[in-house]
Amino acid sequence: MRQMAVVWVAATVLAVAPVGAQAPLDLKTARLVDLTHPFDAQTLYWPTSPSAFELTTLASGMTPGGFFYSSYKLCSPEHGGTHLDAPVHFSKTGRSTADLPLQQLMAPAVVIDATRQAAADAAYRVTRADVEAFEAAHGRIAPGTIVLVRTGWSRFWPDRKQYLGDDTPGDASKLRFPGYGEDAARFLVEQRQVAMLGIDTASIDYGPSTDFLAHRVGAAANVVNLENLTALDQLPPTGATVIALPIKIAGGSGGPVRVVALVP
Repeated sequence: MRQMAVVWVAATVLAVAPVGAQAPLDLKTARLVDLTHPFDAQTLYWPTSPSAFELTTLASGMTPGGFFYSSYKLCSPEHGGTHLDAPVHFSKTGRSTADLPLQQLMAPAVVIDATRQAAADAAYRVTRADVEAFEAAHGRIAPGTIVLVRTGWSRFWPDRKQYLGDDTPGDASKLRFPGYGEDAARFLVEQRQVAMLGIDTASIDYGPSTDFLAHRVGAAANVVNLENLTALDQLPPTGATVIALPIKIAGGSGGPVRVVALVP
């Protein structure tokens, strides 16, 4: 796995937290963590995707005017690499990518550590009990929070077989990786009213899923998903703010996203 860059930033104060969730973040002392895998020829997509990442050179070199110029054509399915799922991905009446409120894409985050459970069971589903244990240790998850689950799976990126659990071309029936269980998704979406569900695997639903209940529960409430995250081990359980801005695709069901965490 590529080492994610960590840098420091100096600026003013970013006040994106819901009332009562946490104090405004002071960018003068904030640390930035990139939670995004680069997009390139190794980027992983769902096994049934008809295409993958393509970058075609249109121009690259010196011009007759004596200066360098480069330009490329980009082609990619919406759902691959570090990307966002808009609610319309699993709900006919859900918001599309371009319709997502900005405040939903920039919010306080919590990180639930499920690395121990995932190490024991590659198809582990995070439970409501896991979420309640997190709250017992760190406090109640506030409405509008971005919830991220750390499984440790990003260490396998971009090894397709290890990351997805299977590398059969065009076949998604034998996948094996951790995700959210339905009870955890319902608790977070319906009772905690979170803004996003994120994870460092290929899907918020675990690999063997065929009904994608975590997706469906969230989409019904216009909750957004973040998938294929990385570097979640660099975030604290609470206190970070996440900014996840996708390509603004009109009518889109998702898209590549650059996800950044600001850590006090």
